[in-house]
Amino acid sequence: MEKYVIAISREYGSGGRHVGELLAKDLGVPFYDKEIIHMAAEKSGMSAGFIEKSDESIPNAFLHNLKYSSYTSYDSIALYDTPVTDKVFLAQSAVLKELASAGSCVIVGRCADYVLRDEPGLVTIFIRGTLEDRVDFAVRNYDLAPQKAIERVRRIDKSRTNYYKYYTSRQWGSISNFDLVINTSFTGVDGAVSIIKTMMTGKGYAD
Repeated sequence: MEKYVIAISREYGSGGRHVGELLAKDLGVPFYDKEIIHMAAEKSGMSAGFIEKSDESIPNAFLHNLKYSSYTSYDSIALYDTPVTDKVFLAQSAVLKELASAGSCVIVGRCADYVLRDEPGLVTIFIRGTLEDRVDFAVRNYDLAPQKAIERVRRIDKSRTNYYKYYTSRQWGSISNFDLVINTSFTGVDGAVSIIKTMMTGKGYAD
């Protein structure tokens, strides 16, 4: 069986992380999300707490014009007066490449679809849901009033949109960037996992 890497991007509250976790368990491969923060901390010397705070956030684009493509490798960033958010992105990107090289896995977030775009066996998936369902997720999980939940969903989606565009120059959620887009408001989490497994089997990546 060929090695593969499933990179999942997700709208906030769509259940994308849960989909990735269940999918990895069913496929019998490692699952990576928050674990990447601790791995990047070990690699960079920055604290895990600091990286988590900076995770999927961007510096003020008007303050500098250095981009991910400006660096030859993670090891070269010390040569630059690099914004800490760029250092976080590069440290996590280096971890993603190491994980992808090590074997089949499922990765959530962190522009993995872009960072690993040249990786053989890469499968890219975007998980979305209706605003109503995603707001309901925020209300149930964070004990927020509906209006506050709407604000949270829109704020995090906007943050992820800006982060993705800043580091990839691509439009977040665009169907042209992904092999598969799933609406969990229609399929549910279990249905999404089943669809992805069927696709992986059809491509010869899973039994």
